[in-house]
Amino acid sequence: MKHDTKWCNWMMCKWMTTFTAWCNSHLRKAGTQIENIEEDFRNGLKLMLLLEVISGERLPKPDKGKMRFHKIANVNKALEFISSKGVKLVSIGAEEIVDGNLKMTLGMIWTIILRFAIQDISVEETSAKEGLLLWCQRKTAPYRNVNVQNFHISWKDGLALCALIHRHRPDLIDYSKLRKDDPIGNLNTAFEVAEKYLDIPKMLDADDIVNTPKPDEKAIMTYVSCFYHAFAGAEQAETAANRICKVLAVNQENEKLMEEYEKLASELLEWIRRTIPWLENRVAEQTMHAMQQKLEDFRDYRRVHKPPKVQEKCQLEINFNTLQTKLRLSNRPAFMPSEGKMVSDIANAWKGLEQVEKGYEEWLLTEIRRLERLDHLAEKFKQKSTLHESWTTGKEELLSQKDYESASLMEIRALMRKHEAFESDLAAHQDRVEQIAAIAQELNELDYYDAATINAQCQGICDQWDNLGTLTQKRRESLERVEKLWETIDQLYLEFAKRAAPFNNWMDGAMEDLQDMFIVHSIEEIQSLITAHDQFKATLPEADKERMAIMGIHNEILKIAQTYGIKVVGENLYTVLSPQDISNKWEAVKQLVPMRDQTLQEEVARQQSNERLRRQFAAQANIIGPWIQTKMEEISHMSTDIAGSLEEQMSNLKTYEQNIINYKSNIDKLEGDHQLSQEGLIFDNKHTNYTMEHVRVGWEQLLTTIARTINEVENQILTRDAKGISQEQLNEFRASFNHFDRKRNGMMDPDDFRACLISMGYDLGEVEFARIMTLVDPNNTGVVTFQAFIDFMTRETAETDTAEQVMASFKILASDKLYITVEELRRELPPEQAEYCISRMTKYIGGDAPPGSLDYISFSSALYGESDL
Repeated sequence: MKHDTKWCNWMMCKWMTTFTAWCNSHLRKAGTQIENIEEDFRNGLKLMLLLEVISGERLPKPDKGKMRFHKIANVNKALEFISSKGVKLVSIGAEEIVDGNLKMTLGMIWTIILRFAIQDISVEETSAKEGLLLWCQRKTAPYRNVNVQNFHISWKDGLALCALIHRHRPDLIDYSKLRKDDPIGNLNTAFEVAEKYLDIPKMLDADDIVNTPKPDEKAIMTYVSCFYHAFAGAEQAETAANRICKVLAVNQENEKLMEEYEKLASELLEWIRRTIPWLENRVAEQTMHAMQQKLEDFRDYRRVHKPPKVQEKCQLEINFNTLQTKLRLSNRPAFMPSEGKMVSDIANAWKGLEQVEKGYEEWLLTEIRRLERLDHLAEKFKQKSTLHESWTTGKEELLSQKDYESASLMEIRALMRKHEAFESDLAAHQDRVEQIAAIAQELNELDYYDAATINAQCQGICDQWDNLGTLTQKRRESLERVEKLWETIDQLYLEFAKRAAPFNNWMDGAMEDLQDMFIVHSIEEIQSLITAHDQFKATLPEADKERMAIMGIHNEILKIAQTYGIKVVGENLYTVLSPQDISNKWEAVKQLVPMRDQTLQEEVARQQSNERLRRQFAAQANIIGPWIQTKMEEISHMSTDIAGSLEEQMSNLKTYEQNIINYKSNIDKLEGDHQLSQEGLIFDNKHTNYTMEHVRVGWEQLLTTIARTINEVENQILTRDAKGISQEQLNEFRASFNHFDRKRNGMMDPDDFRACLISMGYDLGEVEFARIMTLVDPNNTGVVTFQAFIDFMTRETAETDTAEQVMASFKILASDKLYITVEELRRELPPEQAEYCISRMTKYIGGDAPPGSLDYISFSSALYGESDL
């Protein structure tokens, strides 16, 4: 009995040493410590402070008096706090602690150690003691001469403690130099290293452990639990840091993709904004050369400037879809671009650009036709005006002469006949003047750039014509006044003059028609001109008879003069035309006829060449147009085909895309034929329904469709890899989608989507189905795409990081505080991630935090869209 009492007293002394060291290891954090565990806890103040440090919670405010009842009240507050943590205090009362009962005090401290240092230790759902033992066994398993089976004799040689330290901090102990036959040296090495580098105070005595057959289990457990908390906390911090780095890396990558999208969208919209005013500029040039230069600039825009922007637009849509997929896979909120930079905004801007572009091309071609017509009319006006002005030259002076005042009777009568012939000639030229006026009016209506000059010249001709009419009338009146003086009329001269004048006018008109310019756009039109020319040539024999009759009149005059001995002196007084004039003009007409034949035949050759260009373009367009449509249908079938893996589908689509790109040479050849047609001013083609615009639009749609289809398969691969979805599951999802895609357009109506979910085992009410529709159709388009369907099915089967997990990780790094310091972030995280957090975390608002503390809770919420970052 006496021996047992000594043994108990000895054990309590060991416990006092161990427990005192354990308490001081925590009280140091509060800037204090105890010297005598039996005395220093009697007033309850340091006991309450110890509980606050190890629990991280605030206890009720202690009583400040020094009376016994004040001490009992403080100890009771501490015991009540221990009880509130689910600990049963058997036979431990506040009075015993206040009275300095060592046994009760040590029992209370052991209870605290069990609850706050050992109870939370759990490895594979074992109890606290078993969990601590299992942790020690796993950490020391690789080390020689170490076999941890309990918390007493397994630790006597000191190797187990050294193994624990070396396992976590190999830089502190050279385990290879330790010897099993030096237990005291091993134990002291472990105690010294733990106290110096691990902040674990020395709680045990090496001699006591070695010389005691069975060291005290409570003391060993208390000391070993300090190693668990020291090393397990570091592991948790490392795990938490890794989780945060992973989350931040995802966020940084997403932000980079968002910035790239914003930049590319801004540049594309700016290009469209700059291009549309240029295409909307409808200021016509004044010359055909300038308008053709505008057309060449437009072709250069189509060939050089626009194709890269088409690729940028397609890449922008692909980047946006990939970004949204990554955000969904990382449980982040969907990306909402800046105002005016949505994919739909860019599509609308692009649609506006193409509408303006189409209108600009139509305007260019219309203006070129108009200028062509204007040039033709202006040249025709110039030709007719020159002929008319040539005819009127000297006529006003002639009509203004008063030669009849000094003429003889015969000369006066000759002047009268001459004037009658002039009037006939004047009437014949009336049509030409009307034609000149009509051409000038048409040039004004078509907004000819030099209309002022045309109008001035036309006005001069009209004024001169009116003046000629007035002068003609006045001269007739003057000659009629002296007509009674005329006695003899040379009928033959008169007849010559009367017949020669209209014949001369006919020849003038024939020469004018033979030299007339024309513009045609088809073989039928030139054939019509040839027919008219043939009809004209058919009238030449009859005209030749008239010429011979006129020349016969002249020969008759000569014959009469010769017969009757009349000497013919001077010219025919009734006309300015001579027989030589008639002969010369007749020869000129005969020379112009074959020249007209040659001009018409050259135009026939040109129109035949144009017809060949039409047929050449149509032959290619009628092949390329259906080819593009067939490829669009094949792509649609490939997108719904579930045969093979996604990688095989991707390989097939890439091969298919390359085949389409290789077909580009046919499009370029068709563009070349189209350019030749426009250069030949060919504006219609009855041999095909396909225009170059149709082929361009179809080609761009084909490239966009194959790129989008490849992007969909890439997103499916990304979804499968990120969510752990098997190929069989994706095939099952695709088969279900294809079955209920009744319209075969790659989309399901809400009713078909509901039927699909029911077929897959979902029990849907109206409220639940409405919630699901907000996930798969957030923009209320009324359809469910395959990508949205896959995203929904993967969310149903996969697990992702949450804001709560990130908060818990930060809490570990912050040692369970509600805030974290800059020093802690830089110590626990890599430099890049640490600076990222520091720049985005807001200041922590709380009275108990040091200056510069950061709020990691709001930051974690913002990462997942639950608040603003």
